[in-house]
Amino acid sequence: MLLWLFGKLAEFNPDFNVFGYITLRSILGALTALLVSLFLGPAFIRRLVQRQVGQPIRELGPKSHFSKAGTPTMGGALILFSVVLSTLLWADLGNRYVWVVLLVTMSFGLIGWLDDYRKLVLQDSRGLPARWKYLAQSVAGLAVAFYLYHSADVPAATALIVPFFKGIAIPLGAFYVVSTYFMIVGFSNAVNLTDGLDGLAIMPTVFIAAALGIFSYVAGNSVFSSYLATPSIPGAGELSIFCGTLAGAGLGFLWFNTYPAQIFMGDIGALAMGAALGVVAVVVRQELVFILMAGVFVMETVSVILQVASFKLTGKRIFRMAPIHHHFELKGWPEPRVIVRFWIISVILVLAGLATLKLR
Repeated sequence: MLLWLFGKLAEFNPDFNVFGYITLRSILGALTALLVSLFLGPAFIRRLVQRQVGQPIRELGPKSHFSKAGTPTMGGALILFSVVLSTLLWADLGNRYVWVVLLVTMSFGLIGWLDDYRKLVLQDSRGLPARWKYLAQSVAGLAVAFYLYHSADVPAATALIVPFFKGIAIPLGAFYVVSTYFMIVGFSNAVNLTDGLDGLAIMPTVFIAAALGIFSYVAGNSVFSSYLATPSIPGAGELSIFCGTLAGAGLGFLWFNTYPAQIFMGDIGALAMGAALGVVAVVVRQELVFILMAGVFVMETVSVILQVASFKLTGKRIFRMAPIHHHFELKGWPEPRVIVRFWIISVILVLAGLATLKLR
């Protein structure tokens, strides 16, 4: 939106051409999302408190969480509003990838909102039944996967890029649809599983979004992608603006979500952010690197899978509680220690992912 405006102004003053640079618009998008989150946050929290949209706490969960009962949730709506508004302001709205990512974010946010609404407003402890939730996620994920597959305009757009090796790109063919589906739906649920402690899910999301913004910029720049031997995806550079807004909105939300949290994200935020990160990773062809950078989300998901499988097969549990962050809580780690240590792990993994740009 503003890109078009500044383009018109540049006809009278060429200095406005500076706003055509993706790097500047990414920074401005991040700052806009951050300021919107910080400005609207207090009023948003008061509104939720007035409507008594409070978080229920599982009786089987750690006892330290009982004091959190009633904390306002569905705070992910604040993140989504900040991201969508800032992206619409600073991104090139003629870019198809921008609309793909926005539609994925909003569709998964809607699914999360339905789940939260049923649990918190209608007082239905089941929320949105699991079969309907996964059906809705699957429809959205497959729709995007088919669109990206059939609209691919370069061979690299549907090839699996292997990190650390130059020139290794495995054509996926129709399997691209399957892998894209799992990237979007899988990480949507992975972030949701991780969102169990104050700030635990949002900070790794910020780190990963910032890193994917760099990958997006490189993928969209033919000079840099050639120099770094990474796939060149025309138009992918505009996703840097989206990634910047996601990072900025996440930091703004963390201001209120840090321990002890004034507001929780809810499914509306967790499902949307996980899907958004997954689809960006797919577009810039960095699925394997993304799995590495999102190792905290992967670890949380695997811990649940192992726990359920072990209990069903042997009747015994591997962890004291799953997801694994609860295991460390029950071992006696204070909540802030678990959170910060998981953040540190996330930083290390994101830096390792960024290192793949050069280590080839």
